[in-house]
Amino acid sequence: MNKILVVVTVLLLAFLSCTKSDDVLSPDDFQVSTEQHTYGVGDTIRFKFSGNAENIVFWSGMPGQKYEYHNRTVAEGNTLSLNFKSFSQSGIVDQTNIKLLISTDFSGIYDSAGIKAATWRDISDRAIWSAGADQTPSGDIDLTDFAAVNKDMAIAFRYVTSEVADASVQNRWVFRSFELNSNSADGGVSTLATIGTAGWKEWSFLNPDTRWTISASQLVSNRSFTELNDDWVITKLFNPNKVAPDRGLAIKNISTSLAEHEAVYNAPGTYKVTFVASNANAVNQMTVVRELDLTITP
Repeated sequence: MNKILVVVTVLLLAFLSCTKSDDVLSPDDFQVSTEQHTYGVGDTIRFKFSGNAENIVFWSGMPGQKYEYHNRTVAEGNTLSLNFKSFSQSGIVDQTNIKLLISTDFSGIYDSAGIKAATWRDISDRAIWSAGADQTPSGDIDLTDFAAVNKDMAIAFRYVTSEVADASVQNRWVFRSFELNSNSADGGVSTLATIGTAGWKEWSFLNPDTRWTISASQLVSNRSFTELNDDWVITKLFNPNKVAPDRGLAIKNISTSLAEHEAVYNAPGTYKVTFVASNANAVNQMTVVRELDLTITP
């Protein structure tokens, strides 16, 4: 009987110990205050804290730092822009054998049937192309008309030669940068793709031995010297209205103490400032959200 009592007592103590270690002190008493609610551009604003908060994340309310958008991944009405840098290398300078194409109905099947089945819009005339100089900027290419369609899109470079007699002196094309950006109305920018993240895949309709070479840092078209080329390199499909969730700034963790936080706003406007305070252990977490409205004058 005594042995049973000992076992029960040990188990009860273990349970109570676990229960106690799982408890988290609530940060409900965490509060934020400022001396006033209106400041000028460039003023130093001091947010003073009270209460018990182990972790604090600051959301300034500026573009890219709005708490209301911390879970947002899609935002319609954005503008879309593309820029890249090109190099017409070797051979003659020929800007007619490179095409910039875009499709909003490409299936994502990278073969002859899949590419031919899609509708490809030639937007080559929107870009500035290299005339022999390396790293020639394309300029900012506005693709907002395609974003408005609100369908997944793919972008392609097509290297196509038309005269066998000129093959021996044809140039090749090198792209060392590529950036596709989604720009929100409030000034936030989300990068949808770069040269290394666009998910490029190549396909050759003529002479597969000279297809595009793809690496993390560049795209290179290859010449046959004796045969015609029709070589494509195509991005993965993109949602043109995809945006990165807004992010706050972690200003305190359990190992630090913090009585106040300073911030400066460089643009006039009304900002909803948010502080997210939390206490946590390996099992549980308790969080409170405190908000302030600030007016910044010119």
